[in-house]
Amino acid sequence: MASKPAISIRNLDHYFGYGQLRKQVLFNINLEINSGEIIIMTGPSGSGKTTLLTLVGGLRSPQSGSLQVLGRELCGASAQELVEARRRNGYIFQAHNLHGSLTAIQNVKMGLELHQHVELAEMRIRATQILEHVGLGHRLHYYPDQLSGGQKQRVAIARALVSYPQIVLADEPTAALESQSGRDVVNLMQKLAKEQGCTILMVTHDNRILDIADRIVHLEDGNLKSKVKIAN
Repeated sequence: MASKPAISIRNLDHYFGYGQLRKQVLFNINLEINSGEIIIMTGPSGSGKTTLLTLVGGLRSPQSGSLQVLGRELCGASAQELVEARRRNGYIFQAHNLHGSLTAIQNVKMGLELHQHVELAEMRIRATQILEHVGLGHRLHYYPDQLSGGQKQRVAIARALVSYPQIVLADEPTAALESQSGRDVVNLMQKLAKEQGCTILMVTHDNRILDIADRIVHLEDGNLKSKVKIAN
């Protein structure tokens, strides 16, 4: 029996603003992503990529159509249901979004604070293990301003993956990194995702990392223009 897709989007429209200022930004999006797939979303700036990513992540409420994530319908979901959806995601932002007043291990532990069932001692163990996994075991107690750009993004990846999410959403994770750091970061995401069996949806303009994708989808002017299968 075929497993259900991790993400199923049907006839999804989205608008910003109200009344005369209302503007449609996504048009009739249809997309299915299977469990364990790595999907890269490309397209010019302003095409709706980040909007779609935030809808899948439960950071915005879908307005019309259907958006099912891990079997739950998010269109029409309550605020509490969106919070529940967010708990099952790992989100990696373009600007790592680390708290400057917290050390690497404290930033990563924040990725577990939504999960009330995880005890403090367990949080520390898991945060330490995942930072060691991303090559930062010697930087546990460093603050963000003591880390390089690549190291900060590795902390952000560790924070996103420490809760063993079923879905990882990444918004331009290599944008601020030079070539080798960017490659290291996506290789790490790919490796950890395969080990943890999670699904990745990544927005990028970085043509150097397209080869990690199982499929590439292209958004333009709020329309899903093409779906390209990558031969592995």
